Amino acid sequence: MSSTPRDSGKESDSEHLAAVAPLTDGADHLRVLIANERKDRLALVAPIVVALGHEVIAREIDVEDVGSVTARERPDVALVGLGASSGHALELIDKIVREAACPVIALLHAPDPAFVKEASKRGVFAHISDDDVEDWQSSIDIVLRRFAEYHDLQGAFGRRALTERAKGILMERHSIDEVGAFEMLRERSRTDNRKLIDLAVAVVDGHRLLPKAPQATP
Repeated sequence: MSSTPRDSGKESDSEHLAAVAPLTDGADHLRVLIANERKDRLALVAPIVVALGHEVIAREIDVEDVGSVTARERPDVALVGLGASSGHALELIDKIVREAACPVIALLHAPDPAFVKEASKRGVFAHISDDDVEDWQSSIDIVLRRFAEYHDLQGAFGRRALTERAKGILMERHSIDEVGAFEMLRERSRTDNRKLIDLAVAVVDGHRLLPKAPQATP
């Protein structure tokens, strides 16, 4: 997704658009947020996104506004361009990553390894270049797949953590070992015809598997 600079000068806007291959039938049409402190760069990026068959749902410049706009619009992907200030672009990235359940892609108009490094620390999934507009769609597709895999992995870790917590609760309350706690969960899952993770959540939340606390003796 990175690129090497070309020997020739920058292409005109019309040449950029001519290089863009439209979506094929059946491809996803995405809701895209674009952000940059430079209005002229927003004006360049927006028609490229539209030419790919996507919808530009917001064009943001101000750091103060981008977080609330992202939370409200819920874009499928966000493109953040590096304008005059790398600090401004990094602030935009911070706000979007904090609010959005979507991947953020850094858009570079010239190679900038230092910016890419800092952007990656803030949650950017990839960077693309003006020199590679014909490859934007394939880059976006790859990023969306990686983002989905990342969240699937997060979900798997979360489910495992919940199961481990439920086992710990059962071990303490029933004075059994880890194997016994897991067997208790699995047996009740079969009996109740429920997913084991759903039962683990119920245990953590106070499921009826847990014995009542002993009554205090008067």
